[in-house]
Amino acid sequence: MDENAKKIFWLKIHREGLKIIGFSGLFLLLVNFLLRYFAPQWFWINLVIGIASLILWAIIIYFFRVPNRAIFCEHGQILAPADGKVVVIEKTFEKEYFNDERIQISIFMSPLNVHINWIPVNGTVSYSQYHPGTYVVAWKPKASEENERFTTVVKTFNDEEILIRQIAGKLARRIVTYALPEMECVQGQQLGFIKFGSRVDIFLPLTATIKVTLNQKVKGNKTLIAEI
Repeated sequence: MDENAKKIFWLKIHREGLKIIGFSGLFLLLVNFLLRYFAPQWFWINLVIGIASLILWAIIIYFFRVPNRAIFCEHGQILAPADGKVVVIEKTFEKEYFNDERIQISIFMSPLNVHINWIPVNGTVSYSQYHPGTYVVAWKPKASEENERFTTVVKTFNDEEILIRQIAGKLARRIVTYALPEMECVQGQQLGFIKFGSRVDIFLPLTATIKVTLNQKVKGNKTLIAEI
């Protein structure tokens, strides 16, 4: 089993969700116990709250699921770094690392998407930097520069560099990144995790051939988004 996953019931759950699942389960259990203890006469209200608590806890567990996806390693092919919908495909000036024009592809992750982020290419991590920031809704263009974010650059074996930026949103308040400078990485390896959705930007060379369209739904570690 994936070292970042644990099995709960029939689902593989990411380690980043274990504390949240545990604490939320205990909290909901306590709330229901207190209601039944102090207000046993409210049978139907207690029943509705009990069912709602189970549904809420099941949703929280589902948020942290780990899908079974085969590793797909091909030099020159860029896979989607996250599940979600393509909300931006444009030429833009990237000023944090490259200081030149790049093709930006942005993938918006809803709370119902898998929240794992994957490394889209084989290579070596050449840059890794955390930036504190605000928490505006992730689909707004300014989120890429103003929100809490983590930037990772991977240098491929043909000396091209790909920048991946994990961006927190209105709900997502914590970004986890496993990539470290000088670390060798493979396509499909876990880059990190954004809790409760958000957005991932990827910046590609201008010579890249884009394989996705605006508003297309993509799957991380599965959908081919570009070739370099």
